[in-house]
Amino acid sequence: MIEIERKFLVTSDAFKSEAQTKTRIIQGYLNSDKERAVRVRLKGDQGFLTVKGKSSDDGLSRFEWEKEISKEDAKSLLELCEKGVIDKMRYEIVLGNHLFEVDEFFGDNEGLIVSEVELNHASELFQKPSWLGKEVTGDIKYYNAQLSKKPYKMWNL
Repeated sequence: MIEIERKFLVTSDAFKSEAQTKTRIIQGYLNSDKERAVRVRLKGDQGFLTVKGKSSDDGLSRFEWEKEISKEDAKSLLELCEKGVIDKMRYEIVLGNHLFEVDEFFGDNEGLIVSEVELNHASELFQKPSWLGKEVTGDIKYYNAQLSKKPYKMWNL
């Protein structure tokens, strides 16, 4: 239940032609405290409830628990969420032995594209695709819970 991942900015839309799947995601937070986040997500026709713990100091790992719930329950819980719902398209790209999840954000976060890759251990090596840019692992402003509070469009204000 410990998730290890690295997060990067994306430099071009070349990833779109490499994607095996793409899915619309709508998510909100019942609790977005820095010690723990409770997220509700609609991913396509599926609903999920997720609890995430505090990130490690380097931002590489944290506790994550997820349970599938009905689409109807997810829609109802989204109504109870804190202000700032996240709307994004997730593209999945398999490269070597790794899955890259690329999130293209809409709404108040339009213009932001971020990729994550999950690892088995913090020092694991992986092939980097050409569209992978600057690493932002551990930079809290790129966490979805933070994007719901201070969206990308407000960063330069």
